[in-house]
Amino acid sequence: MRYFLELAYHGKNYYGWQVQPDVISVQEKLTKSISTILRQEVTIVGAGRTDTGVHASQMYAHFDVDLTLDDNFTYKLNAILPNDIVIYRTIAVAENAHARFDASSRSYEYKIWLGRNPFVLDTTWQLNYKNIDIEAMNTAAALLYEYEDFECFSKVKTDVRTFDCDVTHAKWVLKGNELTFFISANRFLRNMVRAIVGTLLDVGLGKISIDDFKAVIESKNRSKAGVSVPAKGLFLTEVTYDYI
Repeated sequence: MRYFLELAYHGKNYYGWQVQPDVISVQEKLTKSISTILRQEVTIVGAGRTDTGVHASQMYAHFDVDLTLDDNFTYKLNAILPNDIVIYRTIAVAENAHARFDASSRSYEYKIWLGRNPFVLDTTWQLNYKNIDIEAMNTAAALLYEYEDFECFSKVKTDVRTFDCDVTHAKWVLKGNELTFFISANRFLRNMVRAIVGTLLDVGLGKISIDDFKAVIESKNRSKAGVSVPAKGLFLTEVTYDYI
């Protein structure tokens, strides 16, 4: 049988989602914990690959096992996982359901704290800038709806077949001192959100114009875009499927 896990994790202590040699990843922790409980080797497939230090308030992964699992499995799994990884539920799905390929949409948030706050050091990028033109950043962000090719915001060395993404939502919202960028799309390229945020901040700080932002997209050149902002402010917040 195939099962989906709905989970969340704080990314500070992990070198991203994917298993890598000689470092700790979320996928590795999950694989070892599930294998321990079931007393058999399993392979975990995630809905995506978050980078080192990136958080997820909602992530899905799937695995196969020749057993019927109940709610007690979720309880047992949470009991042996570290506290910064939490399983919300275990869901029985069709044998051909796929956590990565069946996802119809993914959403991210990037959190910036304007000022200093010691209690959110691990989950926001803290900036002292007070005069950020949020209206200009939202005008520039709306341009993302007009394009499909986002090679300019992708890591240079990547093995994707296409740089096309369908961005369906992109907006900055300020609440108190917390400035958050919300973005949703059918798929994301490696480092895409952090590069978009860095480039939009250049607009908000007056370093580039809205027309310059448009030219960056059309250039398809990563060196034309802004810096990749720190990972700790980035959250994968939602993954959607037609059958969950």
